[in-house]
Amino acid sequence: VQLQASGGGLVQAGGSLRLSCAASGRTFSSYVMAWFRQAPGGKRDFVGAISWNGESTYYADSVKGRFTISRDNAKNTVYLQMNSLKPEDTAVYYCAADTRYGLRGGYGYWGQGTQVTVSS
Repeated sequence: VQLQASGGGLVQAGGSLRLSCAASGRTFSSYVMAWFRQAPGGKRDFVGAISWNGESTYYADSVKGRFTISRDNAKNTVYLQMNSLKPEDTAVYYCAADTRYGLRGGYGYWGQGTQVTVSS
C-alpha cells in the first residue's frame, strides 16, 4: 500500500487542524492505520491508530482527548483531527499502515510526512 499524507500547516495554539492520508490499492480496509509524529531532534512517536473497520481506536496519552482518528474505507482515507493544539504538537506527522492491531511501532508501510507547526 502507498500512503500520501496532507493537510499540514501553521496554526495558532488552541486551534484545530485536520490531516488526511490517502492510500492506494484496493485492500485499504485490510490495514490498521496509524499516525506518528517526529519533532525536530526527536524520535518518531506514536500518536494513535484505528482498526480495520474504524470501530476501535487507541491513542498516546499526550493527545488523548484532543486528537481523533477516523477513516473512510470507501475513500481509502484516514484522518487525524487535531483540536486544542499546543506548541509541543509541532512536528512532522506521518501516516502508517499494518495488518496487525495494537501496535505502537513497527508498522510496515509509511507515507511521507506533513509538517504541522503550532505557534504560541
